[in-house]
Amino acid sequence: MMDAVTAADSVYVEKIAEFAGLLRREGFAVGVGECEDACRILSEMDLTDRGTVRDALRAVFAKSRQELRAFDRVFDGFFISVEQKQANILKSLREQEELERRRAQADEELRIGGRSLELGDEMMGVYASMPEEERRRLKRFMERYRKNYDLNPDLYSGFIRSVFMRSLMEQQMLMEDAALAQEEIDPDLALMFRDISQIRDSEIPAAIAIIQRVARQINGEMTARRMRAGSGGVLDFKRTIRKGLETGGTFRTLKFKRKHARRRRLVLLCDVSASMLQFSEFALRFIKSLSDVSESSRTFLFSEQMAEVDPFSLQNMDSFRSYVRSSGLFGKGTDLGSALEALCAIHPPVLGPSTTLIIISDAKTVDLNRAGQDVLRAKQLAGRVVWLNPIPRRKWDRIRSVQTMSLLCQMVPCSTLSELARECGKLLT
Repeated sequence: MMDAVTAADSVYVEKIAEFAGLLRREGFAVGVGECEDACRILSEMDLTDRGTVRDALRAVFAKSRQELRAFDRVFDGFFISVEQKQANILKSLREQEELERRRAQADEELRIGGRSLELGDEMMGVYASMPEEERRRLKRFMERYRKNYDLNPDLYSGFIRSVFMRSLMEQQMLMEDAALAQEEIDPDLALMFRDISQIRDSEIPAAIAIIQRVARQINGEMTARRMRAGSGGVLDFKRTIRKGLETGGTFRTLKFKRKHARRRRLVLLCDVSASMLQFSEFALRFIKSLSDVSESSRTFLFSEQMAEVDPFSLQNMDSFRSYVRSSGLFGKGTDLGSALEALCAIHPPVLGPSTTLIIISDAKTVDLNRAGQDVLRAKQLAGRVVWLNPIPRRKWDRIRSVQTMSLLCQMVPCSTLSELARECGKLLT
């Protein structure tokens, strides 16, 4: 496939590879030959004509009438403009902020007699997402029976809760149907904002492709920032004169001395207990893909014990899960205090004023008091401690270990790929 890769722009080659992956999920028999034909055709045609591109790819990939219908649906959802994709992401971010506000409001609204209806986190989220008219209807119902509840709380609490649950379950089914439609329209956007714990095994390759694409974007932004920063400062006379000689002695381009960019030295402490393995893998993929991370950075895995990862093992992240399962750490409990104590005791020291310690964990650990003391000790040794937590922020107040650890160090929520990308980018600023 090398001829196609060299002939076509690499961006479109990546697009074709991702598009082919989506077609395979729809049952298409797509191989290397079809992808090569598609790349070769696109390299010789006007890519600004959407209809022509559709017809060309349809001729390559669709072999039957049924496949034609499926192809058109996937094409319309996948090939959208960069502006439209950015607009969709911005819209989703605003909707997410509004949902968080409504969740907080729902905590206050769904109380009767000073007691919560105990609908659970999932149903509370459904209530927060309901149209305003539906929420008002449920609140009017609760007000109607408030006096009866005061007279006999045990009898009416179950009745009121059952009515709420029925309405919320109906709303949840409508939301799930809408979510499926959204995934068909823009699969990448759906994955970016879905809880990482809800990403299915079959969707992991698509999630990894998103991680790689976003990491390249972050690296490009960092390079551009360094280039802009290099246009000021101390004038480099030798380079300016040398550049001027190329244009006959006209010094139109000034050259400035740049400071050598220092890469960040990170120490990663990753929880690989059963519930954390997928999140730790995604976080490592993001961080290892960033160009400003020093090669001297070190990675440690922990569950009940701690072990350092062989740097060569991280060069092939596709085998990371197999590596963890063979390490003896997978499938066990979590003892953060023991891991931090072992990390701080390493000689020569791993942590120092120039290092950033990144803890990747949900903070659920045995012996919370000991873990807290060891976090404080790590803060004294490291220049900075950042905690990436996969639990959504709205749930932090209900988990004692998260409450405790968030008071001791900088803890950030990373429950979605979007949040994880944003926070990994911030690590290097």
